[in-house]
Amino acid sequence: MTAGTPYPLGATPDGSGTNFAVFSANAEKIELCLFDPTGRREIARHTLPECTDEVWHGYLPRVQPGQLYGFRAYGPYQPENGHRFNHNKLLMDPYAKSVSGTLRWSDALYGYRLESSRADLSFDRRDSAAFMPKAVVVDDYYNWGNDRSPEIPWEKTVFYEAHLRGLTMKNENIEQEARGTFAALADPYMIEHLQKLGITSIELLPVHAFLQDRRLQEKKLRNYWGYNTMSFFAPEPRYLSDGSLNEMRMAIRQLHKAGIEVILDVVYNHTCEESELGPTLSFRGLDNASYYRLHADNARHCVNDTGCGNTVNLTHPRVLQMVTDSLRYWVDKFHIDGFRFDLGVTLGREAHGFDAGSGFFDAVRQDPTLSKVKLISEPWDIGPGGYQVGQHPPGWAEWNGAYRDDVRRFWKGDNGVRPALAARLLGSADLFNHRRRRPWASVNFITAHDGFTMNDLVSYNEKHNEANAENNQDGANDNQSFNWGAEGPTDDAGIIITREKIKRAMLMTLMFSNGTPMLLGGDEFGRTQNGNNNAYCHDDDLSWFDWSALESDAGQAMTDFTRRCIAARAEHPTLHLPRFYTGNTEVAPGLMDASWFDESGNDMTPEMWQFAEGRMLTLRRVAQSEPNGRVSATLLLLNAYSEEREFTLPAPFQDWEILVDAAEAIDVDENPASEEASAEGGAPQGEAAGQGEATAAAADAADAAQGEAVEPAAPAKRVRAIVDNRISVAAHSAVLLGVRSVAL
Repeated sequence: MTAGTPYPLGATPDGSGTNFAVFSANAEKIELCLFDPTGRREIARHTLPECTDEVWHGYLPRVQPGQLYGFRAYGPYQPENGHRFNHNKLLMDPYAKSVSGTLRWSDALYGYRLESSRADLSFDRRDSAAFMPKAVVVDDYYNWGNDRSPEIPWEKTVFYEAHLRGLTMKNENIEQEARGTFAALADPYMIEHLQKLGITSIELLPVHAFLQDRRLQEKKLRNYWGYNTMSFFAPEPRYLSDGSLNEMRMAIRQLHKAGIEVILDVVYNHTCEESELGPTLSFRGLDNASYYRLHADNARHCVNDTGCGNTVNLTHPRVLQMVTDSLRYWVDKFHIDGFRFDLGVTLGREAHGFDAGSGFFDAVRQDPTLSKVKLISEPWDIGPGGYQVGQHPPGWAEWNGAYRDDVRRFWKGDNGVRPALAARLLGSADLFNHRRRRPWASVNFITAHDGFTMNDLVSYNEKHNEANAENNQDGANDNQSFNWGAEGPTDDAGIIITREKIKRAMLMTLMFSNGTPMLLGGDEFGRTQNGNNNAYCHDDDLSWFDWSALESDAGQAMTDFTRRCIAARAEHPTLHLPRFYTGNTEVAPGLMDASWFDESGNDMTPEMWQFAEGRMLTLRRVAQSEPNGRVSATLLLLNAYSEEREFTLPAPFQDWEILVDAAEAIDVDENPASEEASAEGGAPQGEAAGQGEATAAAADAADAAQGEAVEPAAPAKRVRAIVDNRISVAAHSAVLLGVRSVAL
């Protein structure tokens, strides 16, 4: 083995051999171990001959792509000082581009003796190689031809969040052997479905190679979501039907050809090695004190701002380099269009806490490659000051948890939500309108992988996570959900129709809010997880998309409704304006860019905003499509009462067209009562707003408590119309009106 070079890190073949380089500031020696094609037998071991700037490196002739390998690191085993070197443990290369084999759980994977009374202060001498997956030397060449990113403008972006495996495992239109892999994602059926919906960008839950947790396997469960990264550069082997990295590239190429971006959900805040009591698989054995944040007063223990046992130390330049190298790798070698960062606040933590000017944010912001792709943060973690929605730097979008909560509360019928909802509808300017940020920085969502599906949000008062084998103690307890008269599935047509209307009203709210909408995959046809709001451990029917639901009348109707909402958003400039509305910019005579009205068509007054029981709201938005172009307008009418209400449309009068109505005809499959079922649902008719009416949730909860279903009040199939500048909006419903060219 010759000296080789310290860069690039990882294994880099050149046709004649392979250069190996790995960072460790505190190791005393590092060995390269080569394995036969099965990964069971070590066939050679070489000491990396050089260390330059804390990078150990060496070049080995005749080593070609496909070679399996791992490292062993020698150094002090001093947990109290943060050092956990144990050369008996085979270590995964942090820069491994491909992973062969699966981890088999054994006590030998731990650097200490699990049975010892000294716990992690003890030292384990068993060899772990037999139980470890192996890194693979990879040739990264791929002919991309004329592939180009669709480069969807932010203001026109619609995200579709989905799990790669769960998306296709039950789709009988796709070949059995391809399901659950990138080959299935590239199937024409899947691409056509996304195109018909109007999706511009699919956001995939983690596809990095990840670990199956020991505790879950002991419970006969699996880590399904994948937030447990083992390699930041390698795809999860199970997601490649033929084992080839090019399968992922070909899927991305097909999606790009269809005009769809690919966004990866990435986990750089922690690794799969858990707390200081976890296994020694890679980073811990290579240099625990560098790769992880440790308590300053007791380096034996990991800082746990992530809730996953450890926290990656992005304040270290080499660790920061690893993360940015990984991101560039996915962009350069796989043409990824953007990233959603799990627990993004952790990535921005410095010694004093979260910092929008942290080394990580600065490194990404100035990077000529990374600064050009979509960057989305999950803006919270469990550390001190962990909720940072709206506080990320320019160039970043953020999951807006306030949007989710406020929209849920409004449609559930909670008191005093209108002012907060008004802010959410206009891009959450209260959170994001600073430092020249744009409305797209608010990624609006009502449901996501973590929590209820849209269907379950209106079907369950409580979580039902018994299948997780944690006594229903896991998952969030505060879901802002409501079942509208029955817990779970029901045959009651009135309840079903009420639920359908509320789902549609929430979908309209999502698509017609300024900001960037994110649709949870499967919500378009009513996917359910049977009330489980934390299905992270279910790689089974509970989590997999049931595509037969799409074939039902209700599934097709909801899918078509979703498609029309997305199309309306794309067609009307007011719904995707790339700047914040001010409310005081006159677009045309007598028409401000954004205006709020009560149900009588009068401007909202401070007293009306403060009226806690108000559940009706009108939002008019006016925009000019281009300088000196036509002026268009939309009118969004929201009614969260449990009864139909009439709206007077605000002056100046326009020739409004009804674009979308959440209460349009809804069929209930195999239930003849649906012909007479209620489109309005809920509380009795006739009580005026402001007369002490109980909330929608309270009224319906009272009925449910007495064992009574929500009574039907009017025929379901009706065509809404504007008469004398008035329109009736159904209970728990919304209507969008539009005019393509305003009358001046």
